[in-house]
Amino acid sequence: MSSDQERESTPHENTINRLLVHQLLWVLFLRVVLYTLILGLSAYLQSGQYNIVVLPPTHLFFFILVVYVTSISSGLILLQKKIATRRFGILQNLLDTFFVSIVIYYTGGSHSIFSPIYFFPIIAGGLIMPRLGGLIAAGAATLQYALVLTLTHYHFFPRILNVPFYDSGQDGLSSLNLFGVYGLLFFLVATLSSLFAGRLKKTEDALSDSVRDFDRLTLLYKQIFDDISTGIITTDDQNQITSANNAASQITGYEINELLNREFYTIFPNINFTGKGTRHSAELIRKDDKKTRIGYSYGRLLYKQPRNGYNHDNSTDNCENCRVVTIQDISEVEKLEKQMQQAEKLAAIGRMSAGIAHDFRNPLTAISGSAQVLANELKLIHSPQQQTNSELINIILRESDRLSNTVSDFLKFARPEHVEYDWFSFRRCLDEVIEVAKAAPSWPTTCILDIQTEDIVDIWADQYQLFTILNHLLQNALAFVPVGKEKIRIKAVEVRGTEETDRIKITIEDNGPGIKSGKEEKIFEPFYTRRVDGTGLGLAIVKQIIEEHRGRIEVGTSTLGGAIFTIWFPLP
Repeated sequence: MSSDQERESTPHENTINRLLVHQLLWVLFLRVVLYTLILGLSAYLQSGQYNIVVLPPTHLFFFILVVYVTSISSGLILLQKKIATRRFGILQNLLDTFFVSIVIYYTGGSHSIFSPIYFFPIIAGGLIMPRLGGLIAAGAATLQYALVLTLTHYHFFPRILNVPFYDSGQDGLSSLNLFGVYGLLFFLVATLSSLFAGRLKKTEDALSDSVRDFDRLTLLYKQIFDDISTGIITTDDQNQITSANNAASQITGYEINELLNREFYTIFPNINFTGKGTRHSAELIRKDDKKTRIGYSYGRLLYKQPRNGYNHDNSTDNCENCRVVTIQDISEVEKLEKQMQQAEKLAAIGRMSAGIAHDFRNPLTAISGSAQVLANELKLIHSPQQQTNSELINIILRESDRLSNTVSDFLKFARPEHVEYDWFSFRRCLDEVIEVAKAAPSWPTTCILDIQTEDIVDIWADQYQLFTILNHLLQNALAFVPVGKEKIRIKAVEVRGTEETDRIKITIEDNGPGIKSGKEEKIFEPFYTRRVDGTGLGLAIVKQIIEEHRGRIEVGTSTLGGAIFTIWFPLP
């Protein structure tokens, strides 16, 4: 096995081998054609009208048969067996020069009319193997022609063929001159064919590179065209769709082959190409009859198209009305824009409401202060009428306080305070909350507080805002615990080595009815409440403050039977 067969061939080498095999098959075919023409020419010249030496019919037929058999066998070997293609091509060239030499030798030698046939293997070798093929064939042809001239000069001829030489009395100098002319021509033709083949190979390589680059660009264009999220559609002069990408198919709901060659306005009846401005939108009815909103832009597509839809004479016209249209599904974008506009409106209303709520404070303070003065004066007067007035003033004071608390909660939610971090004792802060809560007249004396925390639990937070959190959760628990059987449990522990940092875990549990399933997130929404006297802002404020501390709050079912609120505060 040859070295060419032992090593693994690269794709480029395989391509070259296939091309060389194809060329060698053509050479074998042309050899058969050439010698068939020689057979016909010899048969015509054997009529006796010309003073030319030709082979006898029997010998000529036998020679042509050998050529046919050799060519067919070579072609079969070339097609069926893995061989060294270049070596096989050189051997075929040498075989061709040998066949030509036989023809020339038996048709008059130096007087043979078939001497120019030497150019066939020389040119073929130069074209197939540019550097060596032509020169090897030229060298072989020169040596064999010299041998033919020598045999002719000395009248050495096998008499078994009974073919007389045509003797014109040429001397050795004439034969040497003929050898020099033909030898020079052989190498000149070999050189020219090699140069021509080299230029041809460079041209083919450049063309192959151009085709490869074009294929790569085509593949890149197709990949971009198919994978881009924007729908792209092109139309011709008659507004028929000529191409569409996958995004256009997904937006419209039609398959690509269903879009092609369709009239553009049958798919997009609401698109207008005469609108002004850079942003256009329209309603699209998809294939599944669902309505959606699309944004689109368009531009003129400049390319030449065949006249009248066909192109027999290579005549083309500029496509005046051809367009490229890009479309995008903007239904979600428009929905988000509306939500953003609504959010901006609500923010403006919130700012205005916060201002109004802030302005309520001064009148409420005046009303509450005046009612308190009247209540103190009425205490000094003892009469049935004054008793009724005292009850009315107490109603004013109670409702003023409730309205003042509502305004305060609203302002806390609308204008959250900046977090001022500091280290402090959680137990001390909790004791202050409990002390304030117990001082209120509404505190039930039957309430059992189960505090499970240690003095060493320190927390990194805003002490004032933590006071607000604990107060809201404690008041929320008191509102739902059963009267006379109130029980509230508060725990605080430091949890180490979890996730990315240490944390403080605070839980507040009660024995109330708990939170209904599915309402766990809704209870933190502003103005949602189940309390008759509630504002619906307490838990919303709690969640807002905790998130400002980069913590989180969870709600679940307590072992006491009610709700449990779990707060996680990160430690630095």
